[in-house]
Amino acid sequence: MLHKIKGHSACPPRPELKQILTGLLGGTLGIGAVAWLTQLAGVPLLMAPFGATCVLLFAAPTAPLAQPRNVIGGHLIAALVGIVLLQLLGNGPLPMAIAVGLAIASMQLCRAVHPPAGANPLVIMLAGIDQYSFLLTPVLAGSVTLVVVALVINNLGAGKRWPSYWL
Repeated sequence: MLHKIKGHSACPPRPELKQILTGLLGGTLGIGAVAWLTQLAGVPLLMAPFGATCVLLFAAPTAPLAQPRNVIGGHLIAALVGIVLLQLLGNGPLPMAIAVGLAIASMQLCRAVHPPAGANPLVIMLAGIDQYSFLLTPVLAGSVTLVVVALVINNLGAGKRWPSYWL
C-alpha cells in the first residue's frame, strides 16, 4: 500500500519562463479586470474560486479543465446547484456535502468539469446566497471576463492558439 502513496516518478519539469510570466500577467490582468469591473458597475463580480480558475487558464491553458465551456459552464452549473440546494435543504454540513457532490456529478454529466467551480456551492451556502441573480453577477459576468482575458493573453505570440475548443 505504501508504494502507491510514494509515487513512481519525479516531479514534472519547471515551466519555461515565458509560461511563468504568462501566469503572472494573466492572473494579474484577469482578477484585476474582474475587480475593476466590480468597482465600475457597483456590482460584485468577484468570488474566491476565480483565483483558482486563473491558475488553470494561465498556467495550464491547454488542459480540458481550462477551456471556455468548462470555465463558464462549470461555474454556472455548480452555482446553480448551490443555490437550489440551499433553498431546498438549508445550510449545514450535510447540505454542503451533498451540494458539492451533486455539483461534481452535474458538471461531469454536462461535460463541463471545472475544479474551481466545485467551491461554488460552499461559497453560496456559507454566504447564504439564495438569489438566482447571483448566476448572472458574479458567476456568468466574472467567468466570461476571465475567458476574454485568457483569449487575449493565451494568444499573444506566434503559433499560440487558445482555446482548444469552445463547445
